[in-house]
Amino acid sequence: MSGQRPDESDHADRPGTPDGSSTSEVPPPATDPWKGLRGVMAGTLVLEAIVVLLALPVVADVGGGVTWFSGTYLVVLSVLMILGAGVQRKPWAIPFNLGLQVLLLAGTFIHLSIGIIAVVFIAVWAFILVLRSDVQRRMDAGLLPSQRIRSKS
Repeated sequence: MSGQRPDESDHADRPGTPDGSSTSEVPPPATDPWKGLRGVMAGTLVLEAIVVLLALPVVADVGGGVTWFSGTYLVVLSVLMILGAGVQRKPWAIPFNLGLQVLLLAGTFIHLSIGIIAVVFIAVWAFILVLRSDVQRRMDAGLLPSQRIRSKS
């Protein structure tokens, strides 16, 4: 990355209109379109951590008891999810989130209920990735509300 924020781009070196901007160029969004999506991802991780912790009594009662391994695995995974909610601005956040889903799915060996939770949240994360792709497509096409050029009356 160049280190510049999207709103700090240099328009003087671009051909086109007198201010240097091109008429065929898509304007950058006025607001950060990823801010809301980062919030959704952080909220999803927090909710997922809560659900995993709520699965501990299920594993204890139905799954033959919580062992030191299963308890530690689920609690550490929940803590990683809560900590992961705070790093959604990082470029590695999405691979981290998806890695957590793989670890949760691996928890199926602890109890089937953990696997069911994993499948549900994998579907949620798949939908989040679809939304992310849609926002990127709309941003590239200049279709976000903050990218619309107002006509001068």
